[in-house]
Amino acid sequence: MEQNGKLKRRLSLSDLIFIGFGAIFGSGWLFASSTVASDAGPAGWISWLIGGIAVILLGIVYAELGGAIPRAGGIVRYPVYSHGPLLGYLMGFATLIAYSSLCSIEVEAARQYAASWWPALSSSGGQSPSLLGWILQVALLFVFFLLNYWSVGTFAKVNTVMTILKFVVPSLTIIVLLIHLKSGNFTVHGFAPFGFSGIETAISTGGVMFAYLGLQPIVSVASEAKRPQRTVPLALILSVILSAVVYILLQVSFIGAIPTAKLAGGWTGISQAFSLPFRDLAVILGIGWLAILIVLDAIVSPSGSANIFMNSTSRIVFGWAKNGTLFKLFGRIDKRTGIPRPALWLSFVLSIFWTLPFPSWGTLIGVVSDALVLTYALAPISAYAFRRNAPELARPFYLKGMHVIGPIAFIIASLIVYWTGWTVDSWLLGSQLVMFVIYVIAYKWVPKRQVSFVQQLKSSWWLVFYYAAIIIVSKLGDFGGIAWIPRVWDQVVIAVIAVITYYWGGRTGLPKAMLDEDEMDEGSDT
Repeated sequence: MEQNGKLKRRLSLSDLIFIGFGAIFGSGWLFASSTVASDAGPAGWISWLIGGIAVILLGIVYAELGGAIPRAGGIVRYPVYSHGPLLGYLMGFATLIAYSSLCSIEVEAARQYAASWWPALSSSGGQSPSLLGWILQVALLFVFFLLNYWSVGTFAKVNTVMTILKFVVPSLTIIVLLIHLKSGNFTVHGFAPFGFSGIETAISTGGVMFAYLGLQPIVSVASEAKRPQRTVPLALILSVILSAVVYILLQVSFIGAIPTAKLAGGWTGISQAFSLPFRDLAVILGIGWLAILIVLDAIVSPSGSANIFMNSTSRIVFGWAKNGTLFKLFGRIDKRTGIPRPALWLSFVLSIFWTLPFPSWGTLIGVVSDALVLTYALAPISAYAFRRNAPELARPFYLKGMHVIGPIAFIIASLIVYWTGWTVDSWLLGSQLVMFVIYVIAYKWVPKRQVSFVQQLKSSWWLVFYYAAIIIVSKLGDFGGIAWIPRVWDQVVIAVIAVITYYWGGRTGLPKAMLDEDEMDEGSDT
């Protein structure tokens, strides 16, 4: 029976690094550079730097969590361990939105680039898929479903090959474009033509955070890693550093290689002039062979990431089921392969759902980025709570300076959520509040065996405050709101809200952490 199975430890440090870098390095590099240039101009590389710092801060917090509590679907289970089932239920919903849609957005990116060779894959005059293009996307999703269905070993081997391939082309692109670099491009119309607000916008809605946030797959497969206490923290940190270096170099090389005459009308129209940034730039520069390689890689890179996210989404579904707030069916594991197959089936179905009704890559970015940051943001609060309610927990990677790094990481994550804007924040955070109300109404049926309902509420009110406060400031602020609160001051208010939330949330965790047994197969740790 599937429910009698165990997850198997088969992933090495190199496997984890390839999973992390492979997840981070997907469609983001193929589209974000032109969008970031339109939002921030030559200063766009600063957006990548700030985004990288934010993710590194969140990553090292996850390094402590992942090393101390290696669990499949850890991102939705840590809140349960620290604050109870209600918080895990809310994070399970947000995380499932984020990661199930990531599979779709990656195959969407691959299809858009493939349409440069086969125009019939796109709708007439647009970037959205035609019916044929949509069928191709679903076929790709089915292939990744099968790769993950067979075994963890098959998944890891395929991912390693794809990650090596998709690292080569961006590196070659950087080298070639730097040869064509024009230093004057960095000062035409000013270094930061849209001020710091442009840099902020690029981080949240320009694709920077979307491009970076691929750490969760490492955490999701922590129970399947060899020596997870050592390999998980190392893989998290190294993946982010490597990705940050590549992304910054790509942004600099893209801005520097644009023919200066193309900038006569300013930076705003760059994202439209270069809808397939590096491919279009290579064509303009007359480097046909590079354009061909980029299109080939544009099919491999997002496809590799979709393969990873199909895997990690199933672990999130599995983790949510293990929390007790999703049907038990999805917590079953196939005994022979160690794969949570019912969870994988649900992940596949949801990934198809997000391709309807045929959206383009850019359409999904805002919601996905906001949901991703939101799911990562709670890690510092869980880590803070664990320092109080699980002091005896073995922490092979102990983050020194948590009292400083934790609140700073949460403040930065909160600002990124706010920068996404009123339209997305009101929908996503509002839906979380609705889910909270549904949980309260259904209190007779929710898990209460280990944590009383009263304690669950006590440990979760801070999140209700946080969501409501962000929604209000988003409406009154200058990022899609009515601009009643002047810019800069709106962000000061967000920082204050984040500090209050961090300490309130950290101090109202469960009296004692609700840890469970790891579901790994000890015998396979070789």
